Amino acid sequence: MKNILFNSGKHKPLPSFALLVLRASFGLMMLTHGWPKLINFSEKAASFPDPLHIGSSLSLGMVVFAEFICAILVIIGLATRWAAFPIMVAMAIAAFVIHGKDPFAEREMAILYLAAFTTIMVLGSGSYSLDKAISGK
Repeated sequence: MKNILFNSGKHKPLPSFALLVLRASFGLMMLTHGWPKLINFSEKAASFPDPLHIGSSLSLGMVVFAEFICAILVIIGLATRWAAFPIMVAMAIAAFVIHGKDPFAEREMAILYLAAFTTIMVLGSGSYSLDKAISGK
C-alpha cells in the first residue's frame, strides 16, 4: 500500500531537482488561486459555478480542496500523484467547461496548470519529496 500511495518514481538527481522546481513553482502558484476562495468561502459559495450540478457550495469546496489542500501536498511531495489528480480535474473543468466558449487567452492559464500537474502525476514527485522519504525507494 505504501508503494502505491507514496510512489515517488525512479529518477536521477537532476530530473528529481527539476520535478521539485515544477512541484514547488506550480504548487505555490496554485495556492494563489485556492487561498482567496478559502478565506472568502461564504461570500463565494452562493454564486460559484456549478458545472457538475452538485451545488455551488460543494463545487467551491471541491475546488478549494484541489487548489489549496492538494497544492500543499504537491509542494511538499506527499501522496503527490494522488494530490495532482484533483487539481487536474479542476483545471480541465475550468478550461474546457467553465471557459470552454471563451477565447484561448481566457483558458490558457488553466491549460498550463493542467499540463504541469499532468506531468507531475505521470512522473511522480522525484527523490526530493516526502513520498521518497516514506517509501524508502
